[in-house]
Amino acid sequence: MNPFKDKIHSHFKLYKPYGYLSQFESNARHQKNSKFLGDLFEFPKGIMAIGRLDKDSEGLLLVTTDGQTSFDISSNSVEKEYYAQVDGVITDDAIIKLQQGLDISIEGSNYTTLPCKVKKIVTPTLPERAKRIRNSRHGDTSWVSIIVTEGKFRQVRKMTAAVGFPTLRLVRVRIGHHLLEDMQPSDVIQLKSVV
Repeated sequence: MNPFKDKIHSHFKLYKPYGYLSQFESNARHQKNSKFLGDLFEFPKGIMAIGRLDKDSEGLLLVTTDGQTSFDISSNSVEKEYYAQVDGVITDDAIIKLQQGLDISIEGSNYTTLPCKVKKIVTPTLPERAKRIRNSRHGDTSWVSIIVTEGKFRQVRKMTAAVGFPTLRLVRVRIGHHLLEDMQPSDVIQLKSVV
């Protein structure tokens, strides 16, 4: 008999703020002064992030106590949509290169990204970031929507840098059918399910 079969799991979506690590706590000395997801809400024991957002990225993050669900969403071809503010006015040529897939470095090895959906977008309505990006006198910026099914470490940032348009701000706005919508940084919403 499986003792976990009838266990009731908890699921949440949250707006991970800029500057927070996608983990709930750490005993590492170098992370002593870091901000963690556990600082945002009193989550149940056994909670885990489904995928991650790096410290400098923000937006939608799903968390759950169900390890199998976490594995299924992380390992399957679930679309993840990001809004990226890039340095400069991105060109059509750069968009095409991003769409077709390109070589980036992952953990010291070359990796070719899968083809993905990329398009220019107008400046989205997003909450102000805690740390200012920069002001307009440092040059133009533009925004793109990038939809990937992978989740390599800092993948979107490495992709835009590889085509000559480094990412200045990165916000995940969708995971599968879950949307960031009008959530604000640090908001936490309990869900009945994440699948």
